Amino acid sequence: MGLIFKFRVIGLKPETRNLKLPEVTYSEAIEYLLDLTLFGSKLGLDNPRRLAELADSPHEQLRFIHVAGTNGKGSVCAMLESIYREVGLRTGLFTSPHLVSFRERMQVNREPIPEATLARLTARLRDKATEFPEGRKPTFFELTTVMALCHFAEQSCDIVLWETGMGGRLDATNIVNPLASVITNVGLDHTRWLGDTRAAIAAEKAGIIKPGVPALTTAIHPEALAVIRAEAAKYSAELTELGQAEETIDLPLAGRHQQTNASLAKAVVERLQAEMPVPPEAVRDGLAKVRWPGRLQVVRRGAQTLLLDGAHNAEGAAMLRRAIAEMFAGESPVIILGMLNEKDGAGFCAEMAPLAKRILLSPVDSGNSAEPSEFEAPCRAANPAAAVEFAESLGQALESCAAEPFVVVTGSFYLVGEAMEQLGLAPAPTQAELRLNDWGTARLSCRISD
Repeated sequence: MGLIFKFRVIGLKPETRNLKLPEVTYSEAIEYLLDLTLFGSKLGLDNPRRLAELADSPHEQLRFIHVAGTNGKGSVCAMLESIYREVGLRTGLFTSPHLVSFRERMQVNREPIPEATLARLTARLRDKATEFPEGRKPTFFELTTVMALCHFAEQSCDIVLWETGMGGRLDATNIVNPLASVITNVGLDHTRWLGDTRAAIAAEKAGIIKPGVPALTTAIHPEALAVIRAEAAKYSAELTELGQAEETIDLPLAGRHQQTNASLAKAVVERLQAEMPVPPEAVRDGLAKVRWPGRLQVVRRGAQTLLLDGAHNAEGAAMLRRAIAEMFAGESPVIILGMLNEKDGAGFCAEMAPLAKRILLSPVDSGNSAEPSEFEAPCRAANPAAAVEFAESLGQALESCAAEPFVVVTGSFYLVGEAMEQLGLAPAPTQAELRLNDWGTARLSCRISD
C-alpha cells in the first residue's frame, strides 16, 4: 500500500539530555503562549530558523507538502492527509486557526497533540527562547511552528501537510524545503499586510516556491497567475496549473470549490508518485473519508437546519453563496454574521445579504472582533427587504432564531468554533485557548528578515 518512510526521533542535544526542564501544566503552557500573543506577529524567517536550529533542526528529518493560498489551503491539507493516511503513512497536519482547542493545530494521524506533550515542548522551547536578545524573542506563531516540527519529528511522521499562517514568503512555515509547493488561489485578504492587489498578494503566496521543487496551483486570476508563473520560472520549478475542477469527486465536503480543492490534492499525489506511491483506490477512499469541520457543515437540530461555514472574505462568501444555491435551492436563510475587524465586511455582505430573509449581526468572541454595526449599512444596501438586527452575542443570536427552519452561521472561523461549542458539537475551550486565535493581525509588526 505504498512506501513507509521512518526517521530518527529528535531529542535534546547530548550535553543537555540529562538536565531536567521546569515542568509546566497544560494550562500553564497555554497561558505562556497567550502571553506571547501580546507581541503580535513579526514577518521574517531568521527567528524560526534559529529556534528550529536550537531545537535540533527537526524539519531536516521530515518531508513536507507546503500549502498556501487565500481560501482552501486547510481543506487541501486535510484531503492530502486523509489520502496519505489511507496508505498507512504516518501523517502530520499543521493548520490554523483552531476552531475550539489549540491542540487541533498539530495533529498526528488526525489525533491532536496530547496536552502533556504540548506542555513539555512549550517548556523546552521557552528555555530555548531565553537565548534570543530582548526585542527579538520568538513570537507566538514562530514558537508554535517550531513546536509542531518537534512534535512531528518525535512522532516519526512520514509526511507533513504544512499550511502557511499568512502569506508565505516571510511566513514562519517557510523554513522548510518541501516535496511540493501548493497554492490554492489568490484573493484580496489580509491586504493591510500582504498588499492591496492580487499581484502583490500572489508574490507573497508564491514565496513558498523553491528551486527545482514542483509547484501546483488552482489560481485563475490572470494577474496572480502571471506572478506565480514568473516565480516558478525564476526557480526552475515545474508548475502545474489546474484551474477549476471539471470532474466530480466523491467527497463528504459540500460545495463546488471543494471539488476544485480535491482535484488539486489529487494532482499533488499524482505528481509525487515517485516519492510516495499511492494507488488510485487509496486516493479515492482517502478523499471519500476526509473530515474538515466548519466548512459547509450541516447540523440538524430538531426541525431546524444550521449551516456552519468559516468563510471570512468576499471570495469565500461568493463560494458559500453558490454552495447554498446548490444545496438549498429556493430556501431563504437567516444569516448570523460576525467578522474580525481586518476583513472586507462590505464585500462579504454584498455577496451574502441578498440570500437572507433576516440578518443577525453578532460580535465574535475575539479581541479582534469587528463592531457589528459596521455591517448594517452594507447589508441593508445589498438587501433592503431583509430585516437587519443586532445580537449581543452568538448565544443570543442562536436563541432568537431557534424557530427558524434554516440558519447560516458565517463570517469567521472563530464564530463557527463558538457555534460548535454552543451546539454541543465540541467541548468548551478555555478562554485562554480562544484568545490564542487573536495572536497577530491587529498587532502585526513589520520586522522583515529573510
